[in-house]
Amino acid sequence: MIRIRVIQGDITTVRADAVVNAANSTLLGGGGVDGAIHRAGGPEILEACRGLRATSHREGLPTGDAVATTGGRLPARWVIHTVGPVWSSQEDRTHLLRSAYARSLAVADELQARVVAFPLISAGAYGWPLDDAVAVAVTSIREASTDVEDAILVAYGEAADRLLRAAVD
Repeated sequence: MIRIRVIQGDITTVRADAVVNAANSTLLGGGGVDGAIHRAGGPEILEACRGLRATSHREGLPTGDAVATTGGRLPARWVIHTVGPVWSSQEDRTHLLRSAYARSLAVADELQARVVAFPLISAGAYGWPLDDAVAVAVTSIREASTDVEDAILVAYGEAADRLLRAAVD
């Protein structure tokens, strides 16, 4: 059974086999977690993402899917890029958010990664309400069939940290 831990801080400094990047579909960097991972990981990550765009992901990465690249200069060996949905009050996109976590864990299994660090996918620039993002993250990870042993939920800020700790405990 997967163990879920919560830490507050910067996902780019977490020691794990893989870190999950809340990417955009272009895979070419952006703001928030995505920009931070690309900056901290160095040009190797962008080069690997460009390679994916030139070959297997010419149209970009679909929402809810995941793909891995090198971790570049990060303390993690790999980055698992996943695209979460933009929150909508008009349409329930929870299945896509769940899929982003499930696909990330499936990619981690393919890599034989045992320790994986996650941000709260879609909870930043994509506007997913924090309390619901926490509930979906914890539930999705707990319900996943995976060989990952340790999932680290990295809280950015005190509110996320408080909500994550309450959900995990």
